[in-house]
Amino acid sequence: MLLKPMLLKPMLPKPMPPKGMAPEQMVSRLLYRDGLMLVIDKPAGFAVHRGPKGGESLEDHFGALRFGLPRPPALAHRLDRDTSGCLVLGRHRKALAQLGKLFKTGAIGKTYWAVVEGGPEAEEGQIELPLGRLDVARGWWMKHDPSGQQAVTKWKVMERNSFTSPRKDDGTALTWLALEPLTGRTHQLRVHCVAMGWPIVGDAIYGTAPRVGGSPLHLHAREVVVPLYKNRPPIRVTAPIPEHMRAALSQCGWRDENVPADESGSQRTNTAFL
Repeated sequence: MLLKPMLLKPMLPKPMPPKGMAPEQMVSRLLYRDGLMLVIDKPAGFAVHRGPKGGESLEDHFGALRFGLPRPPALAHRLDRDTSGCLVLGRHRKALAQLGKLFKTGAIGKTYWAVVEGGPEAEEGQIELPLGRLDVARGWWMKHDPSGQQAVTKWKVMERNSFTSPRKDDGTALTWLALEPLTGRTHQLRVHCVAMGWPIVGDAIYGTAPRVGGSPLHLHAREVVVPLYKNRPPIRVTAPIPEHMRAALSQCGWRDENVPADESGSQRTNTAFL
């Protein structure tokens, strides 16, 4: 019997404990489910898979998402430890192969929301800066490298901090950006933003955040659009805004989607990138 697709209503995200996750906590992160694919709302600060040094990962808890299948789902792509939002899982090998092909060919649309320090002067644009390893000893840390791999990111200003100009030199300006990676390089969005002079808030590797005790990274995988079935519209899944980004986004004009608009309808939202 075919499983009816389920696009689940996003709930207000709950902070995840640093260690240990009950099965119901994993299930509560589910945003979409059908016979081939799951989409979950990944919490920030949680690695998606176990690294070379070991430690707990989100993948350790996928057994709670079997929903009657003999094996747990598996990652169809990856998000950084510090990035929150839409994470796509394949429910079995055939589904993983199909999703892998869609990701590899760029057929899956991905939109991220970020809050950056300062911001661009223009309203939209495209970054084309190749990336390479920063240092072999640093593992996956990256840098702009003219001889590196091609990396392309489209960006659009959704709104700016209303208290200041978009200039970074006053030290208080923030900009809410929608980012669309057209390639899938490691740390691409983080490196591209800092290379342009507007680091993502909370970026302790490439930006200005302290290594310990600072604000979490303000980068969120807001939406995925997956053309999974030939005779159906693409599956569009949106992840709710995590708690740690809500204050900064509010400063930039974002309104909580769970709160009715005020009578003035004063919020201006650029919907071209969601």
